Amino acid sequence: MGLVGWTNVGKSTLLNRLVGEKIAAVADVAQTTRNRIVGVRTDPGEAQYVFVDTPGIHDPRHRMNRAMVRIARETLQGVDVVVQIVDAARGFGPGDRRTATWVVGSDVPKVLALNKVDLVRPKTRLLPMLQDAVETWRFDDVVPISALTGDGCDRLLACLRGHLPEGEPRFPEDYLTDQSERSLVAEFVRERLLHATREELPHSIAVLVDSWDEGEDDIVRIEVSILVERDSQKPIVIGRDGGVLRAVGTEARRELERLLGRRLFLKLWVRVREGWRDDRGTLSDLGLS
Repeated sequence: MGLVGWTNVGKSTLLNRLVGEKIAAVADVAQTTRNRIVGVRTDPGEAQYVFVDTPGIHDPRHRMNRAMVRIARETLQGVDVVVQIVDAARGFGPGDRRTATWVVGSDVPKVLALNKVDLVRPKTRLLPMLQDAVETWRFDDVVPISALTGDGCDRLLACLRGHLPEGEPRFPEDYLTDQSERSLVAEFVRERLLHATREELPHSIAVLVDSWDEGEDDIVRIEVSILVERDSQKPIVIGRDGGVLRAVGTEARRELERLLGRRLFLKLWVRVREGWRDDRGTLSDLGLS
């Protein structure tokens, strides 16, 4: 089932909540998710949910952004259920309506998840959105949720279970995600960078894993390139006396060691690559060609 929505509505936070493990980078900036991420939740004897998180829909200005929007739209063609997520605190805006026009054209069940209801005051503000979703957009179900707190997520799962086709599970019970260890390293380093640099550099940063060495001492040594577009951006990523880069590496390593169950040594390099968001070679390395 595809998770789609306008940018920065909380799709990745919801994916992590539903599968019960952090597999997608989360940051409070637009376009955090750049590629398709599959997450699987298996409730033995009941159901297996295969979620496909997608990049947020937005107005693309670079080759990278056009690829992201294409990935999101193509996801609608190959799923059994489409879940559109809307930031209920922000309201059902023009971007959400544009996304809804794509969603309603799908011939599979369509569910609207009104996210961030913990921020909605008063709750009566939800009523027009609920009415609009059912009467105007003809969603099959509408479920108010908070991906951050978990409120309503059990109701969403129950709703989705009612739309799942019958059949054998597609994945083993312990399968969690299609993301490789290298992909997880790159995304978690980028997540920590987004938190550290906030609004200064979010769209100008890319992360590539250069080398991966599994030594005899059970420590995986990984070298990572952080790409920026201009020389003036390097000091922001590195920080005073290397403080930002050092903190990013430490925080990412701790989180990855917990998720992967392996000891890691991360070496981070900052490199300038002008115009990488329009460079076919770099986008191919990032899986966005």
